[in-house]
Formats: sequence, structure tokens, C-alpha cells
Amino acid sequence: MLAQSHPRQAERLDALRRYAILDTPREAEFDDIVVLIAEICEAPVAVVNFIDADRQWFKAEVGLGVRSTPLETSLCSHVILEHAFVEIPDTLTDPRMCDNPLCVAEGGFRFYAGALLETPEGLPLGTLCVLDVKPRTLTPVQRNAISTLAARVMSELNLRLSLKVQDVLRREIDHRVKNSLASIAAVIQLQSARSESADAQGALAAVGSRLTALSALHEEMQLSSNGETVDAAKLIERAVAKLSLIVGEKIGFALELSPTKVPSDHANAIALIVNEFVTNSARHGFGVGAAGTISIALRPGADGYALSLRDDGRGDAQSIERVVKSQGLGSRVVTTLARSIGAAPRWTAAEPGLRLELGVLLERA
Repeated sequence: MLAQSHPRQAERLDALRRYAILDTPREAEFDDIVVLIAEICEAPVAVVNFIDADRQWFKAEVGLGVRSTPLETSLCSHVILEHAFVEIPDTLTDPRMCDNPLCVAEGGFRFYAGALLETPEGLPLGTLCVLDVKPRTLTPVQRNAISTLAARVMSELNLRLSLKVQDVLRREIDHRVKNSLASIAAVIQLQSARSESADAQGALAAVGSRLTALSALHEEMQLSSNGETVDAAKLIERAVAKLSLIVGEKIGFALELSPTKVPSDHANAIALIVNEFVTNSARHGFGVGAAGTISIALRPGADGYALSLRDDGRGDAQSIERVVKSQGLGSRVVTTLARSIGAAPRWTAAEPGLRLELGVLLERA
């Protein structure tokens, strides 16, 4: 007897598609469940199955040896029209199963028990069930085990769906942030080109370079595996690649960067500190059109990390004094950022040029 379609068949199939579980490889999380429930129920067959539009598909099975069967012979296609738990002591006495080829054949299934795999909206996707070749009944403990493990299957599926939805939202937000940063940068460049004031052009250029640093930070955090920590070495490489387009080809970079995982708030400070040092070196340390090299080193330690930046420009004792007294905007920004991560910037003469060093301690959980 072919089962009727579910009253909410279209919604049910849409929900099944959203979970994206059909035709996926076997996984230990589900295989372990069918092995366990078969042992608990002392049944030769146990399956995690989903009822598609024209087939019954098995995510996990023990005792069958197939991954799908037609709906015409599906016992579970009848069960998804019923209650949360269905037990059929003898299939040959049940009008839904008595003419099923899988039941009437010699050695066929004479016993069925299964719990629905339901969405939070109450849409049945399939079942976790056990089958036997002889009529029988389950104990209360066995029935409870099937229902409990069916809920465990749905918890896993709901978790995966939730993570998938979050990932889609994150990608959409990342896309919008990236477009917003690009749009703002384009407006700043346009305004700078239109401005006849050197002071205004300088201010707009400073804002644009800080946007560049934030863009590099955003890209690195987007690629980060957990969103809570960032590899500061990769972040600096990304920032330098963007800054090199701004400072010009005559200014080179020497990087000595060791992989260093830092919290996201530290990453923000590092990106902006690197930006301030590079743009100020290009503007004041070398001068317009001058050549030079900016060296950046990052070394992790047992309790934190050390960041060192140096240029070989025209910095001198007066420059050091001015920076230490935080008379320039760039140095004030660096001081504020360094304090935000619990560090004190140390400025020294590099002979030639200036050197900025930061030693940062990280709190350990």
C-alpha cells in the first residue's frame, strides 16, 4: 500500500532541502547512533532515514546494505503521517504494511518501531527506526532510547542548519562592510582630488590610509577560523600590501613576521599602529618622492608578543623628542592604541631613521 503524501508535503520537502542532508556521505555521528539503537533494541536492522519526494534515503543504516529504496516499499513513508512514535508489533496485521513486499516475503520484516525526525515547526523529515524479522514488542527502556536518540539526530541537524544560516548572514555582512569601506575610500579620494587645500588633502589622505588598515583587518578576520583571534603576521602582510600602493614604489618593506595569534581587539590596534607608522614615515621620514625602507618585525613570546617598526629615513634626536612628547597626530594615535592593549610605545633613533617597539603581554585564560 503506497502511503499518501503528507498534508504539508511542499513545506516538508522544502524543509528537507534546507537541511542539505540528502546524498551526503556516511558520518560517524549517525552511524554510531544506528549501531547503538540496534544493540539496545536487539534488532537486526536500524536506520536513520529521510522521506524524499520519490524515495526513502538512508543517512545511516545497519543490517540493510543499501542507501535508498523506492517509496512503494517504504514503511516509514506511512509512519511520518502518524504520531511522534509508532510501534507495529506485527506488520502483517497492519493494513498499511500487510501487502508490502518487504514484509510479506519469506524472512521479511514483521516488526517495526520508529520515532519521527521532526523540525521545530513539526514537519516530519523521516525516522529513526528499528526492524525485526519476527513479531515482538519493545520494552519501555527501548522505546525511550529510540525517542531520545531521534531527538539527538535532530539536534545535530538543527545545529548544522543554524551554523549554515549564520555563515550566510556573516558572508552577507562581510560583503556589505567591504563594499562600504570601498565606497568611503572612493569618496575620500574624490574629495582629495577636488580639494585645493594642502591641509585638507593631507587630512583626507590620513583618513584614507586608516581605512586601508581597517580593510586589511576586516579581510583577515573574515578568513580567520573562529573570528575571535587573528594571525597578526598575516594581518600585517595584508596591510602592507595595501599600504605599498599608497606610499609608492620607491618605499620598500622588509618583513620578519612569525605567526602570532592575537585577540581581535589587539589585531585592530596592530593594524592601525602599522598604518600610522608607515604613513608617517612616508610623509615625514622620507619626504615626498624619496626612497627608503620600512622594516617590520613581529615575534611571539611565552606571555605575549613584540612588535618592532623601523624606517631608515631622516629621523633625528629632534624627531624623537617630538614623537615622545606626542606632539604629532600620528604619535598620539600610536600612544592611544598602544595603551588600549596594555603597552607603552618605545621610540628610539635607528641611525638612520626612527624605531618603534612594543612589548605586549596577553592575559591567559
